[in-house]
Amino acid sequence: MHLDLNLLVALDVLLDEGSVGAAADRLHLSQPAMSRTLGRIRRATGDEILVRAGRVMLPTPYAEQIRGEVHQLVARARTIFVPETELDLATLERTFTLQCNDVVASALVPRLAACVAATAPGVCLRVLGEADTNLDGLRQGTVDVRLTDETTHPADVRSATVLTDTLVAVGRHDLAADPATTAGFTAVGHVVVSRRGRRRDRVDDVLEAHGTARRVSLTVPTLAMALAAVTAAGLLTVVPGMAVAGLGPELRAWPLPVPTPEIPAVLAWHTRHERDTAHTWLRDTIRDVLSVGGPR
Repeated sequence: MHLDLNLLVALDVLLDEGSVGAAADRLHLSQPAMSRTLGRIRRATGDEILVRAGRVMLPTPYAEQIRGEVHQLVARARTIFVPETELDLATLERTFTLQCNDVVASALVPRLAACVAATAPGVCLRVLGEADTNLDGLRQGTVDVRLTDETTHPADVRSATVLTDTLVAVGRHDLAADPATTAGFTAVGHVVVSRRGRRRDRVDDVLEAHGTARRVSLTVPTLAMALAAVTAAGLLTVVPGMAVAGLGPELRAWPLPVPTPEIPAVLAWHTRHERDTAHTWLRDTIRDVLSVGGPR
């Protein structure tokens, strides 16, 4: 049986995109050519791979089962057949997937996108929110780098602290209370940013240790929602200092009235990318962007 490894690459992209049109764009093929390639994959595997459900295409159970293995095979084959010794950013064509929380994304992504567009225009950045299974994406190859505040990782994951940040209170300029004092900080209702809707975080632990508490009026999943609510309702929110650069003219930041631990920004990646020159460039670029845009 003759094996065409190009079908493996095409299968990887089809499973990642879930769309014949998007896969064609990524592989620089016409849509009819991509459709013919999908037909060849179906004949080779004996499975439909992608099936139409209304306006979208969904992977079959078999496609879901082999998705991770296919991606890893393509990644390993790429390192064997296309060893990278010198990196030409002007011609680099690659998609990198970055996973981080909403606050980090709001501070990092605009500057990172500008830097990548200027130096490596063929690179596509995919930004994902935090997931409950935090390390699965790194291990399965669906995530290239992850930014987190976790400093401990298993042996197959490399990590480096790229920024240390402090928490600040953010509210409207016209607040009657002074959030830099404990009385003022606790007198105003608070907005907590939590993807899971949690009302309590490390700030509440510190306040409790100092014999006081704050009143949480609202929880929202994103920083943008929190800042909009703070502006509209005269509330307070607590965010890392890296987010202050994006504040609107109605808002200002204050130091917290109680000391809180510094927050590390930790870059994590799987060991298989350790010698990947393009991946190393991405990690270095993220470090540089955060060091320029981070708190002084």
